[in-house]
Amino acid sequence: MKFTLKSNYEPSGDQPEAIKQLIDGVEKGYKFQTLLGATGTGKTFTIANVVEKIQKPTLVIAHNKTLAAQLCNEFRHFFPDNAVEYFVSYYDYYQPEAYIARSDTYIEKEATINQEIDRLRHNATQALITRKDVLIVATVSCIYGLGAPEAYENTVLRVKKGDDVSREGTIMRLIDMQFTRTSADLLRGTFRSRGEVLEIMPANEEVVYRIEAPRGIIDRIEKIDPLTKKVLREQEDVWIFPAKHFIIMGPERERAIKNIRQELKERLEWFEKKGLLLEAERLDRKTKYDLEMIETLGYCNGIENYSQPLSGRPPGEAPDTLFSYFPDDFLLVIDESHVTTTQLGGMYEGDKSRKASLIEHGFRLPSAADNRPLRFQELEKLMKQVIFVSATPAKYELEYSAQVVEQIIRPTGLIDPEIIVMPITPSTPGPSSGRRGAYPGQVEDLLKNRIPTVIERGERVLVTTLTKKMAEDLTDFMKERGFKVRYIHSDIETIERLEILSEFRKGTYDVIIGVNLLREGLDLPEVSLVAIMDADKEGFLRSETALIQTIGRAARNVKGQVLLYADNMTGSMERAMKETERRRVKQLAYNKLHNITPKTIIKAQEDLRVMLGLSVTEKDVKEILKLELSGETHDLGTVLKKKESEMKEAAKNLEFELAAILRDEVMQLEKEIRKRSRQSALPDAEKKKVEKKLRHGRTR
Repeated sequence: MKFTLKSNYEPSGDQPEAIKQLIDGVEKGYKFQTLLGATGTGKTFTIANVVEKIQKPTLVIAHNKTLAAQLCNEFRHFFPDNAVEYFVSYYDYYQPEAYIARSDTYIEKEATINQEIDRLRHNATQALITRKDVLIVATVSCIYGLGAPEAYENTVLRVKKGDDVSREGTIMRLIDMQFTRTSADLLRGTFRSRGEVLEIMPANEEVVYRIEAPRGIIDRIEKIDPLTKKVLREQEDVWIFPAKHFIIMGPERERAIKNIRQELKERLEWFEKKGLLLEAERLDRKTKYDLEMIETLGYCNGIENYSQPLSGRPPGEAPDTLFSYFPDDFLLVIDESHVTTTQLGGMYEGDKSRKASLIEHGFRLPSAADNRPLRFQELEKLMKQVIFVSATPAKYELEYSAQVVEQIIRPTGLIDPEIIVMPITPSTPGPSSGRRGAYPGQVEDLLKNRIPTVIERGERVLVTTLTKKMAEDLTDFMKERGFKVRYIHSDIETIERLEILSEFRKGTYDVIIGVNLLREGLDLPEVSLVAIMDADKEGFLRSETALIQTIGRAARNVKGQVLLYADNMTGSMERAMKETERRRVKQLAYNKLHNITPKTIIKAQEDLRVMLGLSVTEKDVKEILKLELSGETHDLGTVLKKKESEMKEAAKNLEFELAAILRDEVMQLEKEIRKRSRQSALPDAEKKKVEKKLRHGRTR
């Protein structure tokens, strides 16, 4: 199939010219291009138009899971008939294996695998192997080692009607493909065999394939819903891919095991020669256990650490990654490139030091160093054609791009906000990070001259400070003076941040104070004033990039205005102001030419938790528990099932922040149910003691 873009609107503003220039650059063979797109200009729509025109498999890399999920959903709306997949790290929680020599502390790898994300990863690799109209949205985890695509593809099992099959042979083949046999309910990557019927749930789908083979001849293949047991359809054939990405079979496994044993022997001799007997014993025991598991099951925990001998590639050579599954001619899009490119460049060194310590102290063989992310130089060689996308491209993108394509006209006609610079000069005492009078001038101006005017118009204010302590102190100071204000920073849990922002939009709070408000990733059209405190303190939070991105927070409101409090004009401030003014001039000229009157974005003031599908919050759960304790009836089991269903649905829709919140609620409910179960098993005398304690707790 071909990429077919479906949308209810056509490119507008400077989108048509940006699309034309980017397509022209691809056709001319430019390796690097940059789309300099201001916030709210429809950059994703522009890239979708480029993809439809050039018809190449496309990889889009974002710098976090939430942004990747948002992009994936957007591209799925644009390409509903094509394969738009999501590939991110499948760990909900991940503590990598490490050894801290100075304290002699070994930290074993600990990971909680998100099965839904694992399924989506398999969807992505299978799509790349079976079709060309594929767009993958990934995080930077896509440059980490992954099983070789040749082994993955060559292990595929095709079953079709009329085939003469051996029941035992098929079972052994599935086991070699890392499927697990079970007699209980089927989960992804498992199968069960009952007489002449074989049932398989593949790694990438939550469906069951039922294969009937009386007398060894397949005469029926059915696709079945695992919950309702309803037959979805009857098929002529089915392709079953391996249950894991690291896969090795037959002679290749024997070769790999032989190489691992040889490497172990050489490393043990090296340790013994150096007199490192503890390290030698440690490595001998661990490696032999892993080898036994690989020989018996074809797999072991941490098998990726043996990826170099398993694949047979030379030591030091770049590992197979998601890039290995793409054809030679594909398009790479790096979103928010000013952040993402830096992340991609720093991953190898961060991983290298951890692995070196493990190898040095006998926890891993030297070849484990080749289970790693790509070096940036290796990644550059895999970049055939790249489009960097950012409102604030960094030096790397600007230096290497054959062309920088601008997209700064918003379809709404909104322009970048006006910038006003005000002094910090002290005049009256105020809050500070431990010293009274550190910046009362800016606080006095903000509280007396700026915020009241905005509140009178029914609009909102965002204030950014340099530290969490400053945010908390300023919040307390403003509360004492009657302002409706809250702070947000990294110590505030996700669900509470959503609650605060929902109340902010409704007007419960007029002011939000934070350190790095860019991380929220939410559009707040009610915000007409952004105040940047201590704007002349050069650093990460007051860099040119950070200032331009923060200024964009006021670009959703027609009265948008930004206050920079500074006693000195820094280079970052000067460049940010100059760039903002350049954009404003171009935007105003376009509006005048096309007779456009900018209007503030109108966005329904829904509760952000409800927008995410959060019908029951942690607070609601606690209220349910209180009602239960007070004697009112509530079926916690029913609530638990509802929450589990909502959690799975959220994960399916790529709303992983919501899924994590719901998971926490499920755990809280399960804990309470277990507690109730234990109490119900107590003798009557013990039950009375528990009830007395609970009553005492309620009345106290």
